[in-house]
Amino acid sequence: MKSTYNVEFAGNQIESKEVIARAKKVWVDAGNKNRKVKDLKTMDLYLKPEENAVYYVFNEEESGSFPLYE
Repeated sequence: MKSTYNVEFAGNQIESKEVIARAKKVWVDAGNKNRKVKDLKTMDLYLKPEENAVYYVFNEEESGSFPLYE
């Protein structure tokens, strides 16, 4: 079964695959080019559209956030 989800809030819309791709880019970019996506074992994402934020926890230890809508 293939599934997707979209987040819509205050006239903005974003697809799940875009949020996931951006989270992976945050992971790689934070590693000073020493990280690869394959090194990412777990990725928990928490979307808060009212704050325009995606909060993340990578590999159960590194956390932060990035904008949901650009």
